Amino acid sequence: MAPTRPLFAANWKMHKDPVETREFLDAFLTRHGARDGATVVFFPPAISLQAFGESVAGRADVEFGVQDVHEETHGAHTGAISASMAPATGATWGLAGHSERRTEFGDDDATVGAKLSRLFEAGLQPILCVGETLEEREAGRLEEVLRRQVTGALDSIGAARREDLVYAYEPVWAIGTGRTATPADAAEAHAIARRCIADSTNEQDAANAILLYGGSVKPSNIDDLLAAEGVDGVLVGGASLEPASFAAICAGEG
Repeated sequence: MAPTRPLFAANWKMHKDPVETREFLDAFLTRHGARDGATVVFFPPAISLQAFGESVAGRADVEFGVQDVHEETHGAHTGAISASMAPATGATWGLAGHSERRTEFGDDDATVGAKLSRLFEAGLQPILCVGETLEEREAGRLEEVLRRQVTGALDSIGAARREDLVYAYEPVWAIGTGRTATPADAAEAHAIARRCIADSTNEQDAANAILLYGGSVKPSNIDDLLAAEGVDGVLVGGASLEPASFAAICAGEG
């Protein structure tokens, strides 16, 4: 099923084991009522995928996916999981290119593109994460960085698949810092990202693409962010770890 605007995505990163996952969902699902015209998707750690799928059985309005996959389909890659393994848990989504994967694990644009290809091959809906560091932004390199990341990743996937890709703009300087891009900052960056997408696809695909904002999103700024031009949803980190907090975010209308 195609994702719908607004899209609310929760990246739990290295938080919540299977027991904590079930506890969270017990609380979240009582607060979050199914709503039309929105998509809600979680990215729990791999060890909690099965528990997540079991806990949301019967709630088709709550989807989930994998935070990362290996570039290969199988092999001697201790600690890694392949995209083809994920659907058995009920997962239907996958992240690629998150800034923490790029900086901590060395994922370059070619690697991110290879992971996107594997996600598509496995029938998962990928989200491509892009964004600049504070140093790059202050040096006036925002468009250069976004163009490199978008082009470098899309070079690895066929034209037919590019129109189905979801994007997340996440300024690295705003992730987990409490410092949030203003709605004007987000609108500017999303406009630049759409120009980069258009140059790698076409104007229509760029206009139709779902583009999320990620970086210190919380209940107090969700409405302003969703109201910003070109922002189709959010990718939430820390504020998605508390059931009441993320339920409040998912109630945002923009």
